[in-house]
Amino acid sequence: MSPFVSWALGWTLTLGEGAASQGRRRTPARRKGPRVELLTIGAFARAARLSPKALRLYDELGLLPPAAVDSDSGYRFYDPTQLERARLIAWLRRLGMPLARIREVVSQPAQAAAAAVEAYWAEVVAETASREQLATFLVDYLSGRGTAMSHADVTLGIRYAARTDSGKVRRSNEDTAYAGARLLAVADGVGGTAGAHASAAAVEALRALEARAVPAGELLNALAEAVGDAERAVQGIAEQEQDGEAVTTLTAMLWSGSRLAMVHIGDTRAYLLRGDELFQITHDHTYVQSLVDEGRLTPDEADSHPQRTLLARALTGGGGYQPDLSMHDALPGDRYLLCSDGLTRVATAETLRRVLARKMSPDETVDELITLAYDGGAPDNIACVVADVVTL
Repeated sequence: MSPFVSWALGWTLTLGEGAASQGRRRTPARRKGPRVELLTIGAFARAARLSPKALRLYDELGLLPPAAVDSDSGYRFYDPTQLERARLIAWLRRLGMPLARIREVVSQPAQAAAAAVEAYWAEVVAETASREQLATFLVDYLSGRGTAMSHADVTLGIRYAARTDSGKVRRSNEDTAYAGARLLAVADGVGGTAGAHASAAAVEALRALEARAVPAGELLNALAEAVGDAERAVQGIAEQEQDGEAVTTLTAMLWSGSRLAMVHIGDTRAYLLRGDELFQITHDHTYVQSLVDEGRLTPDEADSHPQRTLLARALTGGGGYQPDLSMHDALPGDRYLLCSDGLTRVATAETLRRVLARKMSPDETVDELITLAYDGGAPDNIACVVADVVTL
């Protein structure tokens, strides 16, 4: 958490008192005990370090209604006790928090509000890291220091297999897996039927790329556009749900010759086995992973954390998705694994490495990975895609 957030949350905040508890009165009312003079909107704005324009907006949104409104002039008056709430709103705005989310924060008790701010900041940190990765890529490409969009001399292809399984506990399967000559994808839906439809729709939106001849230099753009289509497909599903929610993760790779573009959002993962070493090439977008990134949890502690499945980023149809996009060079002999957390929650990285390193076909390896998940109890749906890079 940033020093600013820690400092702001260190104040004693009076929260959980929504707009209704600050009900607007047409004229100032008499109070018992010592009389408290109400402040004009100008005086209150100066004390809170806000502009009168901002206060009028917060009044209209129900964030900070005045204590009283003059019945003749419509002039607003504020109680000095409202300064604490006003300052909190100002701090949250300085963090860049949207007003709709600020409304949720200030309506909660202090501890819940602190957790909400912490979760928001984790999202900001993750999104900033994603933008930093993209900026580095663009700088290298535009300056000629990298070969991210160049064509390699050798042409490669893939041999692949994909499979999903509901596991031992779940009655339904909300995971989707797809493997084709140019596209690999896994998606893990959240929340029952809506999640299952969302994961299937997200992968289906990307499958259109199989029919397009996309040059290596356009892979990222094509994949980014397809993910936009996937987000809109999820939105359509959410609009049909009673609670208006549909959520899915998505991890996918698109190939062109010896180059591949990858998109990732959520906690589905991609691994690369190169030689005898296994590399996780995606970064989980979860609340618990953000705590690990900040040094507040160890990886071992994160594995048993009660909120380890809480997503910080996913496709929700709400338009706020921020996927990671990256380019990679493929080499003959590389083996890729894309999977949902139904596998990674019960299998260590070393166990995955041993299975992937065996001289088995992609089909045999996928079957072995599903068996591995069952050996670990298979408490969740399982999705696996395995692809071997071969010279054409």
